[in-house]
Amino acid sequence: MSDTNLKKTPLNKAHRELGGKMVDFGGWEMPVQYPAGVMGEHLRTRLNSGLFDVSHMGEFYVEGEDAIKFVDKLTTNDVGKLVDGQAHYSAFTYENGTVVDDLLVYRFDEGKLLLVVNAGTTEKDWDWVTSHVADENITLTNASADYCQIAVQGKDAIGIVRQLTDENLSEIKYYHFTVGKVDGVDAIISRTGYTGEDGFEIYANKDFAEQLWNKFLEVGRYGAENGILPCGLAARNTLRLESAMSLYGHEISDEITPLEANLDWICKLNTEFLGRDALVKLKEKGLTRKLVGFEMVDKGIARDGFDVYINDQKVGIVTSGSPAPFLKKNIGLAFVPIEFANLDQEIKIDVRGKHLTATIVPTPFYKREK
Repeated sequence: MSDTNLKKTPLNKAHRELGGKMVDFGGWEMPVQYPAGVMGEHLRTRLNSGLFDVSHMGEFYVEGEDAIKFVDKLTTNDVGKLVDGQAHYSAFTYENGTVVDDLLVYRFDEGKLLLVVNAGTTEKDWDWVTSHVADENITLTNASADYCQIAVQGKDAIGIVRQLTDENLSEIKYYHFTVGKVDGVDAIISRTGYTGEDGFEIYANKDFAEQLWNKFLEVGRYGAENGILPCGLAARNTLRLESAMSLYGHEISDEITPLEANLDWICKLNTEFLGRDALVKLKEKGLTRKLVGFEMVDKGIARDGFDVYINDQKVGIVTSGSPAPFLKKNIGLAFVPIEFANLDQEIKIDVRGKHLTATIVPTPFYKREK
């Protein structure tokens, strides 16, 4: 796809002015990194704070008296358990139990929910959601083009966002949110993120994207020794991998079930959702493969798509792999047969023709101190 055909977030100009290296990411022109580099961005987020543009994500509103009933029908987690001002992680599944997409579900009240889906699957997800409307009394709105979404992540995030809002951020628990003003702009302030750190994701009208972005840089002391750093897709990926968070198209897809991907905790099989029966049967029959975390023993980096071997037999595949900047190790996630999915199990990974040794280890690889 040529640069002229790529979709652009409202912050495209800001990324270029900051020296962002722009790449094609699922049809979107996004910054993969800035002059500080992936290592610098990753470590600054772990130790202080990082700023991320996630305005390419999709947002669907589901409103009406059957809003909860409808979303419960399509998602694996139990929407009925949410309270006002709470969000949870969930998935859309096909009838065979594999994943359409993973998403966040936000509950404003019993008649208003917000679904936040992945950028590259937004159109597919919208078509899938709308195709399943039956006799429910709901209104669906695809608001994806209306929003900017900016994530402030890291231990300094609460202090940065606090300078721009009168909302009591300390009262917003993890995976909860409120509606208020940020730098005078109406916004959804959500204590969520994709880095394994504490932080906030701010949703606001796209017309205020540059105002908010620049203000976060200002109050976050961008340019100072430990100030906030703008972060690109590469650091976002290494941060989520250290925290063993799934990425659609890698750990989950239309060929992978959430049970195989260690996401049984978001599959409430006591509820009725599309794909539930297939997952029940899979659980009763028993999994044949499972997602595991591994750490390289031999010197080398196992990249996405590399083959996994045990006893000289190809048994699986690496779904995500890279250096872990904070942990100073080479790590990854891979699918292996269930009988080998044990801690300390030695595996071999084909790294450019060499079978390098790795060991299965607990996940997440990194877990922040509370």
